[in-house]
Amino acid sequence: MDGMKLEVDARGDACPIPVVKTLKALGALGGLGTVETLVDNEIVVQNLTRMGQNKGCTVASERLGEKEWRVTVTADAAVSVAAGEPEAVSCDIPAAGARNVVVAITSEAMGTGDDVLGKKLMASFVFALTQLEELPSTILLYNGGAHLSCEGSPALEDLRGLASQGVEILTCGTCLDHYGIADTLAVGEVTNMYDIAQRLTAASLVVRP
Repeated sequence: MDGMKLEVDARGDACPIPVVKTLKALGALGGLGTVETLVDNEIVVQNLTRMGQNKGCTVASERLGEKEWRVTVTADAAVSVAAGEPEAVSCDIPAAGARNVVVAITSEAMGTGDDVLGKKLMASFVFALTQLEELPSTILLYNGGAHLSCEGSPALEDLRGLASQGVEILTCGTCLDHYGIADTLAVGEVTNMYDIAQRLTAASLVVRP
């Protein structure tokens, strides 16, 4: 495939810097071409893959060593990201006129006081979401909330039910790594702080239980 080829070294960069660097490189292509990004974290590979697919690009990844990957994002002539303006990335935001309700869950427990009670309340809250006439468009899980989308979570089946009805379930990859639970993610997709920030700022309503 013809076109410019750019290389990005994002090894050692914290989320969401690898995504932002790759987006800027895609913008510099002006359309047709390839960006190869080196990273040292498998969660970042997932984040870059998701970003590239959202932009309509072809994405491939290759493990080069114990802690090194190459992610290749190939753009065709139809892809356009303005250089220096990574906010142009698609986030599947609902069309104008539609409510874009985002639920941001930052803990396993709802409220403060008794954590055992708080966890029961959070599980009940997620179940209550399944019963609403208007479902949220996205559920963001970060910090302690990342546990809810993993194996063993009391809210897991309800989150799966919401996902089956088209609700996006997105869990912070940095948080999964921090808690050592990345291998137990059981519903939805891994996301990054850039995507989280973009979705929160684009929401018509943010709910924080």
